[in-house]
Amino acid sequence: MMASSYNAKEDDGHHAVTGPGGGTIKSKKPDNTAFKQQRLPAWQPILTAGTVLPAFFVIGLIFIPIGIGLYVTSNNIKEFEIDYTGVDPSSPCFNCSQGFNWNNTRPCTCTLPFSLDQPFESNVFMYYGLSNFYQNHRRYVKSRDDSQLNGDSESLKNPSKECEPYARVEKTPIAPCGAIANSMFNDTLDLFYFDPNGTKIQIPLMKKGIAWWTDKHVKFRNPGGNDPNLTAVFQATTKPINWRKPVFELDTDPENNGFINEDFIVWMRTAALPTFRKLYRIIQKKNNMTPTLPRGNYTLEVTYNYPVRSFEGRKRMILSTISWMGGKNPFLGIAYITVGSVCFFLGVVLLIIHHKYGSRNNSADIPN
Repeated sequence: MMASSYNAKEDDGHHAVTGPGGGTIKSKKPDNTAFKQQRLPAWQPILTAGTVLPAFFVIGLIFIPIGIGLYVTSNNIKEFEIDYTGVDPSSPCFNCSQGFNWNNTRPCTCTLPFSLDQPFESNVFMYYGLSNFYQNHRRYVKSRDDSQLNGDSESLKNPSKECEPYARVEKTPIAPCGAIANSMFNDTLDLFYFDPNGTKIQIPLMKKGIAWWTDKHVKFRNPGGNDPNLTAVFQATTKPINWRKPVFELDTDPENNGFINEDFIVWMRTAALPTFRKLYRIIQKKNNMTPTLPRGNYTLEVTYNYPVRSFEGRKRMILSTISWMGGKNPFLGIAYITVGSVCFFLGVVLLIIHHKYGSRNNSADIPN
């Protein structure tokens, strides 16, 4: 029969165990320290009606006004949306959408009339929207070469393997490479206003200032440094398969051409959801006397280049103003109102329960 004895040391928590051969074996019991015995100072609040009820009411009284303010601000943002996919046979863009594909060389144009019931004040932001387009697909998101987009000459000649199968055409490297660049949105949208006299006036659209500053000046750069001759810089490359013109012909403005073209930069920032919108143009307010877009009749002239019928997608144009909280999004205000209302309601319910049963419990604790 085996016997063992323990020699406990209360001061440091070490325990020695005497084995059958007379040897001493150190115990696996943790040391008697504040850290190992979980005796560190800690705040352990005791939840009582005096602390819980005020917390519920304070949260409710704070969240509800904030939510109302956010909701009202969101509703004050004016927004107009028009679908120009051309699925309906009565749509002006129906003929363009029917047989159009990436291989078409002749662009198709369509005109969509619409009217604004309310004037749009301040700057107006023009977006294009796509539906059922999964830019968040793992292989699609990775199909790019950031070194090439940052102006690296070596990556321009030898694109990353992540770009496959859009890295080369035969043996010629593609610039920019990858599936994201290859599927770049290329519809052209023009906006016209009919004044009360019936005169057709084109609305000036700003195409610069639509991309993030960090993308424009840090992440995207043209190869060759300050060399203005982009034709020579991209001479040994070819355009993406679905593009109609090479990257050095995206714009006549040298500050908005090549990899630093802002339409291209905006498209390369992939969306998280299959239904999304991207900034296309900005309509700047001219003066404080007249609205940016007065109420009245307008037409949207579309150069239909981007096919979406193959993946059952939809295209739309959105006009929107913004506020200090960004674009129109009532969700945040509704969320604040909901949380505040639930907390206030729970506070009232718990207050009634405490008022009804609290005194009974206190009297039961008093000894006879």
